[in-house]
Amino acid sequence: MGIVVRLDLVLARKKVKSKELAAFIGITEQNLSLLKSGKVRGVRFDTLSKICEMLECQPGDILEFDASQADDGDGDS
Repeated sequence: MGIVVRLDLVLARKKVKSKELAAFIGITEQNLSLLKSGKVRGVRFDTLSKICEMLECQPGDILEFDASQADDGDGDS
């Protein structure tokens, strides 16, 4: 997938613990860990909105497109 998740960097910069963010969003720490590692195929807009609300950031601060990591025509696009 060509999306790079930079949530760890923003959490560190804002000095917010994963546990606090997970509680605010309403998801488990395990699911947040999967999101931070980029091991999920998607994220709900309401989840993304809550992340941005708590971290006072924009979606582009935590998600980045990297063409070098884009899928190679597997039909998902």
